[in-house]
Amino acid sequence: MNLFHALNKGYNLLKSNQKNSYKIDTELLLSESLDISREKLILNLNQEISNSKFNNFLSKIKRRKENEPIAYIIKKKEFWKSEFYINNDVLVPRPETEHLVEETLNIISKNQKKKLLEIGTGSGCLITSVLKEREYCTAIAIDCCAKATKIAEINAKLHHIDNRIKILKTDVDNFKTGKYDLILSNPPYIEKHQLKYLGVSEYEPLKALDGGINGIEILAKVITKASQLLKINGKLIIEIGSNQKYKVNNILKKNNFYINKITKDFSKYDRCIVSTKIS
Repeated sequence: MNLFHALNKGYNLLKSNQKNSYKIDTELLLSESLDISREKLILNLNQEISNSKFNNFLSKIKRRKENEPIAYIIKKKEFWKSEFYINNDVLVPRPETEHLVEETLNIISKNQKKKLLEIGTGSGCLITSVLKEREYCTAIAIDCCAKATKIAEINAKLHHIDNRIKILKTDVDNFKTGKYDLILSNPPYIEKHQLKYLGVSEYEPLKALDGGINGIEILAKVITKASQLLKINGKLIIEIGSNQKYKVNNILKKNNFYINKITKDFSKYDRCIVSTKIS
């Protein structure tokens, strides 16, 4: 069997489940099974595929057909300008979280030396993306999940910023170290009763999604901790749920933050708040 026929087999198997993405998903899974780029795959469709590699491809197709996120199947995901290693111990990086990178880079110029903290680092894609573009900055990244910190460490080394970051396994309540110029966080903010309606909740770590009964339980903890750890005039950049702007703004104000701006995601939902500690 050649790659053309293998590809069409994958298309037909996935078409009914992944109507919007079955073609690109199939091409990514086949190229991953062959350990070649998607571009090289498309240019070599007459090449034969071995039985072992074809069976490996079909096993990946089966997982995708059961709605497992493709990033978990191929163990990688593009975020900002780089590719990150991930598995199901961490959330799949979302495009909307790139707004936090953009806002951080707007605040810190290239030649500035700043001390950063990320609360709830997960795969480390957020803080790693920032440090790659701001070579004079250093950071601490914390997460309550030991498995997540291992993934973040892998990505820090993969992107050669491991000499400028310390990754710690600790929860937000117990972390009390240092004073920071900027804190960023994409905490869990999904309301507990909404988790069962998420299409990927059976695959992604629920602890990284569960924001408590009202969705702002962890957000409130992050804001309170940031008010203790930020320097005066330090910045807090957080991701929020689409209907949480007013509740989060109130918590920020009670903790002596001035709201600088609220940015919307690609779907025009409120997604990122930039604020300043004023006292």
